[in-house]
Amino acid sequence: NKSVLPLQTFTAWCNSHLRKAGTAIENIDEDFRNGLKLMLLLEVISGETLPKPDRGKMRFHKIANVNKALDFIERKGVKLVSIGAEEIVDGNLKMTLGMIWTIILRFAIQDISVEEMTAKEGLLLWCQRKTAPYKNVNVQNFHLSFKDGLAFCALIHRHRPDLIDYHKLSKDNPLENLNTAFDVAEKYLDIPRMLDPDDLINTPKPDERAIMTYVSCYYHAFQGAQQVTCAGRLTHVVMSYPSLILNLYILYLTNTAMPDERAVMTYVSSYYHCFSGAQKAETAANRICKVLKVNQENERLMEEYERLASDLLEWIRRTMPWLNSRQTDNSLAGVQKKLEEYRTYRRKHKPPRVEQKAKLETNFNTLQTKLRLSNRPAYMPTEGKMVSDIANAWKGLEGSEKSFEEWLLSEMMRLERLEHLAQKFKHKADIHEDWTRGKEEMLQSQDFRQCKLNELKALKKKHEAFESDLAAHQDRVEQIAAIAQELNTLEYHDSVSVNARCQRICDQWDRLGGLTQRRRAALDEAERILEKIDILHLEFAKRAAPFNNWLDGTREDLVDMFIVHTMEEIQGLIDAHNQFKATLGEADKEYNSIVSLVREVESTVQKYQVPGGLENPYTTLTANDLTKKWTDVRQLVPQRDQTLQNELRKQQNNEMVRRQFAEKANQVGPWIERQMDAVTAIGMGIQGSLEDQLHRLKEYEQAVYAYKPHIEELEKIHQAVQEGMIFENR
Repeated sequence: NKSVLPLQTFTAWCNSHLRKAGTAIENIDEDFRNGLKLMLLLEVISGETLPKPDRGKMRFHKIANVNKALDFIERKGVKLVSIGAEEIVDGNLKMTLGMIWTIILRFAIQDISVEEMTAKEGLLLWCQRKTAPYKNVNVQNFHLSFKDGLAFCALIHRHRPDLIDYHKLSKDNPLENLNTAFDVAEKYLDIPRMLDPDDLINTPKPDERAIMTYVSCYYHAFQGAQQVTCAGRLTHVVMSYPSLILNLYILYLTNTAMPDERAVMTYVSSYYHCFSGAQKAETAANRICKVLKVNQENERLMEEYERLASDLLEWIRRTMPWLNSRQTDNSLAGVQKKLEEYRTYRRKHKPPRVEQKAKLETNFNTLQTKLRLSNRPAYMPTEGKMVSDIANAWKGLEGSEKSFEEWLLSEMMRLERLEHLAQKFKHKADIHEDWTRGKEEMLQSQDFRQCKLNELKALKKKHEAFESDLAAHQDRVEQIAAIAQELNTLEYHDSVSVNARCQRICDQWDRLGGLTQRRRAALDEAERILEKIDILHLEFAKRAAPFNNWLDGTREDLVDMFIVHTMEEIQGLIDAHNQFKATLGEADKEYNSIVSLVREVESTVQKYQVPGGLENPYTTLTANDLTKKWTDVRQLVPQRDQTLQNELRKQQNNEMVRRQFAEKANQVGPWIERQMDAVTAIGMGIQGSLEDQLHRLKEYEQAVYAYKPHIEELEKIHQAVQEGMIFENR
């Protein structure tokens, strides 16, 4: 209900004024959106003329009209808080009601003055004064004090007792009281029904603004009209006939209870004659003055037309070059500045000229109408200042505005695209330069010169990954170059720096490509060299290990002790040694081949300056180790030859001694056996006498003694055998 009351009241209040202009509103939040009826309402209630409204239907036309209305309200000293044209155009009911209430306060309530009390307090005091004599009426506020309707009826009865029989009204019948007051006010006082009786009764606390608005209409209907009428009449009489007023005043001051009727009639008759004669003279004078005033007004309108036309045409002449100019600094900021200047022109500079043009046309039409009514010839402006000339100039101005605005928008779109492209170029260039930072130093680095083969292979893998990354960035560089080309084609204002940066990126890209290829070649060459060295090291390790084992075994064999007892054994050793010596030629070739591997490694390392290239990761053997052992073998071979020859000679000597011993023993042995058998036979006494036996024994003894040198020779040979450690004597 609180929202319904002011909505209904404000709508009725607005219509009470708009009907004077032959129009009305139905929905307060819709009908004021285009600003036309709002401006008309302000013109009606203020009696002033507002700037000519925009007749377009676009949103900015509506906002412009509402802004004109709000500017007019602010010029009247009213501060609008949080009320903007956009809210009114958007149909914001709360803001619209707030604006109407502000208008009501300014034009219907603010001017109310009672005993130095203004606005709300003055209106409340006026109600209290007027309703003080009435029973059951106690006006203390603008909500509860008016709910029963008696206060409204009392105000009407106080000023127009003929319209209401107040004594028949009852406080217990508020609906009838309200309907009576509203109907009488609408019918006889021309105050529209702004309040709904049911809403007033059923609302615990009616809206104060609605009741104040309605009561202010009572004030202006009674008090305001009365003051204006009385003041006007009194001023006219006093200014026209001061002596009569003085006589009347003297007569009024006489203490006569009942003045003489004839005297008064005589005096009043002088009024008649005075007024009648004066009226005829005044009529003639008024006619002359009216003609002069009309002529003066016509002259003023002509001069004002000429002045306004000259000023407007001069302004159009000065404005056209600016609107026709298509020069910019080719930057987005510059075009935005031009667009802002154009908006300022449309918002601030052109509206006064629109009003000036409307005023000029109005003055021209008014002047022509007055001249036609006065039977005077039509006014012809000076050459070039005709209404058609102004219309053509204005049409040209609007055409230039349209083309200028279209150019600005297209230029804005072009420069926004350019700015977007420039930002895109910068973004891609920043990313690319961040990626390339340090890449040239990395590609020029000789770090692979200090690497081993496995480390070099890892570096090569890393370089292959970099090459893939480089190939992937090729598209980015092409995009950067394409964007730079497009910026040049579209004449970007800072294309010089864009081209310079693009050139730097392309030059650096070419350098990176060349450095990448050279580093790849260097890595391949280094890998080839290290692989060659590695193969040589591996081959050396594979061949040096068995050769070294052979050398160790050979050295052991060559210095190994041996014990032989026969010629066959020593001859076997000599044969084996001879066979070994037959293999020394192949061994020497193997040795030279193995050592040549090391020599090749040393040559390669020295030639390419490969750090750590002499270190063999596959073996701890070195060429020096093999050379030393091979030298030892070569020295041990002749020594072994000598040893075997010595042993051969020794065995040959031993063989000779054994043969001598065997030959002698084979002679001595049978002889001893024969002698033993003979002696045994003698001892058995088988044959002959004892003397014969003894004689034979003595003969045997002599024969034995005679044979003793053979035994001694055998023992001597045996002694030689023992001394030569010849244990076996076959």
